[in-house]
Amino acid sequence: MNSSARPGDVPARPTSRDVAERAGVSQATVSLVLRERWQGRVSPARAETVRAAARELGYRPNLAARSLRLGRTRTALVVVPALSSEFFAVMYAGAARVAADHGFGVVLYPSPEGIGPAPDPFAHSGATLDGVLASSMAAPALRSLSEGGLPLVMLDSEPRDPGAAATVNPDIGDGMRQLARHVLGLGHRRIAHIAAEVDSWTFRERARELTREVARVPDASLVRTERAPLTVRGGLAAAERALTALPRPTVLVCDDDVLAAGACKAARRLGLRVPTEVSVAGFGDTDLATAVEPELTTVRLPAAAMGEEGMHALLTVLRGEPAPGTVLPVALVPRGSTGPPAAEG
Repeated sequence: MNSSARPGDVPARPTSRDVAERAGVSQATVSLVLRERWQGRVSPARAETVRAAARELGYRPNLAARSLRLGRTRTALVVVPALSSEFFAVMYAGAARVAADHGFGVVLYPSPEGIGPAPDPFAHSGATLDGVLASSMAAPALRSLSEGGLPLVMLDSEPRDPGAAATVNPDIGDGMRQLARHVLGLGHRRIAHIAAEVDSWTFRERARELTREVARVPDASLVRTERAPLTVRGGLAAAERALTALPRPTVLVCDDDVLAAGACKAARRLGLRVPTEVSVAGFGDTDLATAVEPELTTVRLPAAAMGEEGMHALLTVLRGEPAPGTVLPVALVPRGSTGPPAAEG
């Protein structure tokens, strides 16, 4: 690349020709791949070779010129309920990686009302954006953004939402089933649910599946459901209420690792050892899960893959093609915070 450059010259910006030479393909192939027009014309392996060459060279298409040709801004808006959550940060990073590989810019927008209505952050989003990727919300909350005809792809949200062009979800129901079967298999029969005080599909699904699994075991019961804000302090207060009520649960199943960290703190304050006197389980497998002691049993959610698949779905919709709903697998991660219940004398 730029073999004729002389000492002191300013390095030239890489071109599509440089990418073609690095990948061993034609400039036409580079154009097809980076414009997402390669399906049926270029093999997936060769398309990935082109993307890798573009990344290695730091090549970015001339977005201003391309926008004029396509009549698009090549910009997507990513809407999340909050910036304080590690889950949303990792999800956003996955979406941004895919967007960058395809010459798209990404604007991150935390909804000021959490899962409530998200106002249009721009005067007219249709003039500034190509589409919206939103996580853990409901399509009606994005009405001010989607009414202008912007395609809307939803993550970790109601899979049958008619307002969404496509959905990408972790298998939340399966995650809670795995977690419930784990604690029931350890012998727990008095279960308390430390539930997020958030009215959204993902948390309703967790409650639904936990209730169903506990009901399948004749001598098991969901002795309490305590709702809490999604904070350590909220989890602590809810767990204290559950653990000081009768009958006392032998395990606390929490909707999120943050709530589970608060639950572990509550157990310590009440003089209860985890897991020998009370077990605690979380959901999410964030860094917090291994920062507490004992480390949390939890359900690993594919946050990065959700962002990646969501952006792929949005790009598919923008090409005028249907994007099927996607469900991503989750995994139970057993750790030291759960064990068999203490024998009652």
